[in-house]
Formats: sequence, structure tokens, C-alpha cells
Amino acid sequence: METAPEDLLRAHGLHHEYEGSPALLDVCVGVREGEILCVTGPRGCGKSTLLGCLSGRLVPARGEVWFDGVPLHTLPVPARERLRRDRFGWIGSEPHLLPELTVWENAALPLLLSGAGRRRARRTACEWLERLDVGYCARSRPGALLQAQRQRVAIARALAHSPAVVFADEPTAPLHQADRAQVLRTLTTAARSHGITVVLASHDARVAGVADRAVTLVDGRRVGPDAPPPTDAPVRPGPEGRAACSLSA
Repeated sequence: METAPEDLLRAHGLHHEYEGSPALLDVCVGVREGEILCVTGPRGCGKSTLLGCLSGRLVPARGEVWFDGVPLHTLPVPARERLRRDRFGWIGSEPHLLPELTVWENAALPLLLSGAGRRRARRTACEWLERLDVGYCARSRPGALLQAQRQRVAIARALAHSPAVVFADEPTAPLHQADRAQVLRTLTTAARSHGITVVLASHDARVAGVADRAVTLVDGRRVGPDAPPPTDAPVRPGPEGRAACSLSA
């Protein structure tokens, strides 16, 4: 299977489970370059697992994940780690900053790991910290920051190296209501201005509202009128004999 030209990221027939309990059941989804896609659904429906598979943090039990023509599901671990470091950004619901580094060093970490000079890495990281209203914390250690400030630093870290895709799993969960709209605006504005594809996971309808498109999971399955049929189900041919299923729908 190869990706369609319009899809930067594509998953086909994903199955995954935790300790015998299914987390994903035959999930198909495509994400176009520059698109902001939100994966919605109730807690425990498989949103985080889907982002984990799409980002290479998890290898699905069955199914395929393709990124820019590369089969992510078959890459050896070192190649997958390099891809995640260089081409992807990750924002979780917890910031997970390194306590021994300063704020700017945390934000610059992907740049430093990829070989960027320290001066350029610091300048770029501080620019993102300023955009997220935590530039004044650049010399501080994470332990001196509030939880909401640490989350902003984590968002700066995910954007600083201009990744092709940012995966954001409940990115506004630690923020107060007043901060959520601003952080989402910053994330989506930065993505659009830099051509970054964003895959969000959230059960909050207001988060889904900033996306170009949303897909819904329930009990590990994709549901809704735009959900493609199961990969093992009979597919009704189109008028020229082609399958009517579109994974990007």
C-alpha cells in the first residue's frame, strides 16, 4: 500500500490493544499536508493510542502507518527515533521537561539534538517562548514555573525545530480556561504560517472547533458519516470499478 498524493500521513486498518483489551479496531485515517485534524471522542475511546501509532511512539499490532511515503510501521527502532526527533513534534497533557536544563534549553532540545549551533538554537527557542508569553522564564529551571507555564514551554519545544507534523494529545488539559484559547491560537497560527500539519486529540468540542476537520472514535472504532468501511468488509465498487472508500474523508 502507498499513500495517496494528497496525504502526508495515512493509517490503514490499525489494530492495537493493551493487556488484551482492544484500543483500536480497524481504524483508517488520512491527514493532508498543512491540515489541522482533531481526533475526538469520549475518554478511553483510543485517541491517545491513535496518536501514538501515527507518531511512531507505538507500533500497531496490525495495520499500516505511512508518513510521506515512508512505512513507519516497518521502520527499525533507530530510524523511527530519528524520524520522530527530526520531523515530528509532540505535546502531551503533561509537559515532561528536563529539570536539570533551563527553560530555553528545554525548548531548544530538538534543535540541539539535531546538531544546530547553540546560539541559533537559543535564539529560535527564545522566539517561540516569547510567542507563548513565557520568554521571561528563559533562564529559569522548570521547577520554578507553574504548571501552565511549563506546558507553554513544552509547546515551544514541539514547534522550535519546525517539524512536519505536531501531535498534540490533550495539549490544553493543564491550562486554565482563560489560557486555553490563547495557546490554541498560538499553536494553530504557528502551524498555518509554517506549513506544519497538526493532529490534535481532545474530548473538548472547543478544541475541535479550531481544526480544519475532525474524526471521531468510539470504543476504538472510527464512527460517523465520513468513516470508511472496515477493511475486512465488502466494499461497494464505484462507477468505474474503484472502491468507494476514501481514507481521507
